[in-house]
Amino acid sequence: MAWKNQSFPARLKYALHGIAQALRSEQSVRLQAAAFVAALVALSVLRPRPVWWALVLLASALVVAAELLNTALEELADHLNPQEHPRIRLVKDCAAGAVLVAVLGALGVALALAVQLLRE
Repeated sequence: MAWKNQSFPARLKYALHGIAQALRSEQSVRLQAAAFVAALVALSVLRPRPVWWALVLLASALVVAAELLNTALEELADHLNPQEHPRIRLVKDCAAGAVLVAVLGALGVALALAVQLLRE
């Protein structure tokens, strides 16, 4: 089957399957998804201005996306080279570092929102 140039519904199905599989198999993806849901609940309760909704949703989505990419990269690396290897370890560490950077950015947005809400 040619994976390229699939219809949008087919590509959407593949993407949703990937998300569902990652949620089933990876605790870290479940944790980040739960944090995303918690952010939505907090936004609903706090009702900040729309710009804060956009910033929090964007930061949260980036964290989840980074976590999904990390999961995909780890799966591929483990499939291609199941043995421990220093270069594979570096690749996995860098991917995990990308998730950490995204999380820290999201926490920065949350802190800025908290400061803004305390000033109001």
